[in-house]
Amino acid sequence: MNTSSVIEATREQVECQERSGPVVVGVDSSETAAAAAERAVAVAEKLGVGVHVVTGAPRRRSQVVYVGTDEFAIDGNRSELALLDSMRQRLGSDRVTTSLECDSPARSLCEVADRLDARLIVVGNRRVQSAGRVFGSIAGDVLRQAPCDVLVVNTNGD
Repeated sequence: MNTSSVIEATREQVECQERSGPVVVGVDSSETAAAAAERAVAVAEKLGVGVHVVTGAPRRRSQVVYVGTDEFAIDGNRSELALLDSMRQRLGSDRVTTSLECDSPARSLCEVADRLDARLIVVGNRRVQSAGRVFGSIAGDVLRQAPCDVLVVNTNGD
């Protein structure tokens, strides 16, 4: 290869392109998602940034339930909100924030990453094997749409 054809970016150009936000990771209730989130925290600590944990679900309406004279408000997305709270506690970092997004998982991750100026998106590879390679996966969709770098974590235990 002709080295004179290689264009080197100056340090200033590289720094201008660097994003300054958190590491963004998507989770569901699976252990593989938790493994990806744990890796996201480890990477974020090395980068000196926080972690933003995202889960996606259709927005469900809240309901008010009456039992006798008592009134109870039930959030339509309480299971997803409980998942995010549980994940925040499991990760044990004071630099973890969360959000519930109401879009497809890949689109949610990419939109949040763009909105927060994320340095990195971390996803697991749970559905990247076999048929997922042909029909797509969340990781594959994120790779195609991401506004920043993406780390695909081996969550298969291989």
